[in-house]
Amino acid sequence: MKKYAVHDIPRRDFLKMSVKGGLVMAATPALLTNLISCSPGTISASTGLDLDQSVLKKVIAKALEKGGDFADVYLENRVSRQIVMEESKFKSGLYGISQGAGVRVISGNKTGYAYTDEISEEKLLRAAEVASYVANNGSSFTPVDLNMADRKSFITVEQPLSDIADTRRIEMMQRADEAAMSYDERIKMAMVNYYDEIRGRVIANSEGVYLRDENPLMFFIVQTMSDDGKARHMSRERLSKHSGFEMFEEFTPEMVAKRAAREAIDMLDAEAAPAGIMDVIMMNGWGGVLVHEAVGHPLEADNIAKGVGAFTGKLGQKVASDVFTMVDDGSIKNARGTINFDDEGTQAKRNVLIENGVLNGYMTDVLSAKQLDMERTGNGRRESFRYIPIPRMTNTFIEQGESEPADILASTKKGIYVQSLSGGSVNPVTGVFNFTCREAYLVENGKKTKPIKGATLIGSCLDVISNVDAVGNDLEFGPGICGKGQAAEVDAGQPTVRIRGINVGGSKA
Repeated sequence: MKKYAVHDIPRRDFLKMSVKGGLVMAATPALLTNLISCSPGTISASTGLDLDQSVLKKVIAKALEKGGDFADVYLENRVSRQIVMEESKFKSGLYGISQGAGVRVISGNKTGYAYTDEISEEKLLRAAEVASYVANNGSSFTPVDLNMADRKSFITVEQPLSDIADTRRIEMMQRADEAAMSYDERIKMAMVNYYDEIRGRVIANSEGVYLRDENPLMFFIVQTMSDDGKARHMSRERLSKHSGFEMFEEFTPEMVAKRAAREAIDMLDAEAAPAGIMDVIMMNGWGGVLVHEAVGHPLEADNIAKGVGAFTGKLGQKVASDVFTMVDDGSIKNARGTINFDDEGTQAKRNVLIENGVLNGYMTDVLSAKQLDMERTGNGRRESFRYIPIPRMTNTFIEQGESEPADILASTKKGIYVQSLSGGSVNPVTGVFNFTCREAYLVENGKKTKPIKGATLIGSCLDVISNVDAVGNDLEFGPGICGKGQAAEVDAGQPTVRIRGINVGGSKA
C-alpha cells in the first residue's frame, strides 16, 4: 500500500494545478500582455452545466438498469488563472478551462465509474452504461425523482474573481516581491506564485438529490532564498482560501513575503540537529500537518471498512491523552478545506473525531458509511470529475486548549521547538510517520535558542497522541495539498502543542 503524503504546496505541484485537462492557454513573458487584456467574466464556471434534470434522471436510470444500490452523476467546470514570477520577472501565465462529467454505480462493496470530457446526453448515457457493468444481479432499481436539495453555504464572496483584472493580480505579486527583496540584503531571490480558480459543480443521485454550486479558490505562495556566503536557506509562506479577491485585504502580500523572508534569514545560522528521543513543541498553525498525517489518514473510513489501520475496532476507546481533541470541520467560513457539501452532495459539518482522548468516529463517504453502518460525515471528495469520491479530510485540527504558549515553552527543560514542517508521509495501516522540519530551534532551560537544520520527526500515531501533555490556546491553520492517489486542498491546524518523547532523527554526529 502506498503511503499518503501531505505538503505545503511546493513549486513543482503549484505548476501542475492549472493543467487538469481541458483547454490551457499559456502566456510566455512576451505574451503576458495578452493574458492581461483578456476581459474578465467572459467564461463562467457554470458554462455547460445546465443539463435538464430529465436528462440527468435518464442517466441515473441507465446506470442502474443492471442493478445496484446507488448511482450518481457529477458535472464539473473549472476556470483558472496562474501566474509565476521569479527573480522579479514574470516567467509565465496560464489560463485554463477544464470540463467533464462522471457517472458512478455502487453495488454492494463494488464501484463502477466512467467519465467523459464532453458533457452531453449521448456521452453521459455511454458513461452510465459502462459504470453499470459493476452490478450483475439483474434486478432494476427505480431512482427517486430529482429535487433541489437544501444545503448551508460556508463560502462568501465580496469581490468575485471573474471581475478582477489581471493587472490587480500582477500588482499583488509585485508588492510581495518588493517586500521580500527589501527585507534584508541577504535575501538573494524571491519567487511569487499566484493561482485562482472557480469550480462549478452539479450533483444528482438516485436518492433524489440535486445540487449545484460555484466556488472560488485562491493560492498565493512566496518563496525566498537567503545567502550570506556561508549558508543558504529556502523558505516558503503560503496563503490560500475559498474566497474572492478580498483575501488580500485580510492578508496583504507584504505580510506573506515578510514571513517568508524572516525564516530565510533566521535559519542562516542553523546548526546540525541532534538525534534521539526528545520533547517536541510544535508551533501553532501548519504544525497541525503532523496530526493530519499521523492521525487523520488512519481515521478515514475506507481503510477502517477494510479492517486495517491503527484505529480499527477502537470506537469508544481511549486512544489519546485527556487534553487531546481532534476535529475535522468542512464548515469553517472560507477556509481552504471548506466545502458547502462534499462531492457526493452530503452537507459539510463539524466532526469531532477524538474527544478528550476517546475515539468518537471516522470520516466517511457514501460507500464506507454503508459498509460500517455509520452516518455520512461529508468527507466524500474527489480531485476532479476523472476520479471517484473517497473519504478525505477538509480542515483538520487539534482543538484549542487552555495552556498559555509561553508557559508550555517555559516548562520544557530540553527539546526542540518546531516552527515549520516541510511535509511528511504516513503508512495508514501501521500509523508510522515521518516529517521533515524546515524551521526548528533547540529548547534549553525553557527558552528557544539556536536554530537547527536536518531534523526529522519519526513515530507512530498512537504513541504521539498519547504523549501530548500540553495544548495551547492559540489555534491557527496552514494550507496544504493532501495526496491519497488524488490531490485535495486541505487546512491543517493546531494550537501550540507539546509532545513528550518523539524520536528525532538529526544530522549531528
